Amino acid sequence: MIYTVTFNPALDYIVRVKQLNIGEVNRAEYGEITAGGKGVNVSLVLNNLGHESTALGFAAGFTGEKLIQDLKKKGCRSDFIFLNQGMTRINVKIKGQEETEINGEGPEITPTALRSLMMRLEHLKEGDILVLSGSIPKTLPEDMYERVILRQQGKRVKIVVDATNNLLKETLKYHPFLVKPNHHELGEIFGVDISSREEAIPYAEKLQQMGAENVLVSMAGEGAVLLDGCGKRHMSPAPEGRLVNSVGAGDSMVAGFLAGYLETGDYERAFQMGVAAGSASAFSEYLATREEILEVLSRTFK
Repeated sequence: MIYTVTFNPALDYIVRVKQLNIGEVNRAEYGEITAGGKGVNVSLVLNNLGHESTALGFAAGFTGEKLIQDLKKKGCRSDFIFLNQGMTRINVKIKGQEETEINGEGPEITPTALRSLMMRLEHLKEGDILVLSGSIPKTLPEDMYERVILRQQGKRVKIVVDATNNLLKETLKYHPFLVKPNHHELGEIFGVDISSREEAIPYAEKLQQMGAENVLVSMAGEGAVLLDGCGKRHMSPAPEGRLVNSVGAGDSMVAGFLAGYLETGDYERAFQMGVAAGSASAFSEYLATREEILEVLSRTFK
């Protein structure tokens, strides 16, 4: 089983406007409210690709109820801890000539609720995959990812981490199966600017030296890089297509990589599936379907 943990999930309110004019009334051409949050996105794309997962995390209020209903409607299994106070945050994603995001603040997570999540994670066993993805709410300790991973030590659970800076760095000593920074995040860790696939390689190597088994770097229009657990390098330019929506593209890449690896056991194919899934979501109004992903895969990797 694959489990995804999103400590701060959201309802994403996606709005498209011709042009966003600050200080004026703007009218939307398109709008949709959907379940969001990085781990949630991974679960949704895995579901689209035919791989069952369970989305874990915290939900609260009427927005939390909507989040769970949306996942159920899409056929995605979830097991959220429902909080007694507060509400699941709403993130506004404005799509105009440029993309603008306003991310809300999540509810307070109590020690009791956190213990309930930890108890759910106790059931993971050898062969399971645990995806830790996204930010940590300010009501939780900064080493939350480490605490979760420590509870899985000795079980041979494959850990996947998609997080920023220290949140990612501090997990490396536990030898995660996969880490997936984007090139900005990778550069931030080492205090450098990375603008090409070739420039990403030495810093991805450093993450491997620090403990990561596989390092997958997403680079938006520059494509992607994978340094795999067998010591091989994989690079790909970005597939051709029109950028429609960058929200969830990195999460889709994680889901595609996992789906490709589970189906073939081959890192190269996993990388190709990851690139195709990430790009297909970027070319879509929402997270890509299996058909959209396979179409990008077939015309990009022959």
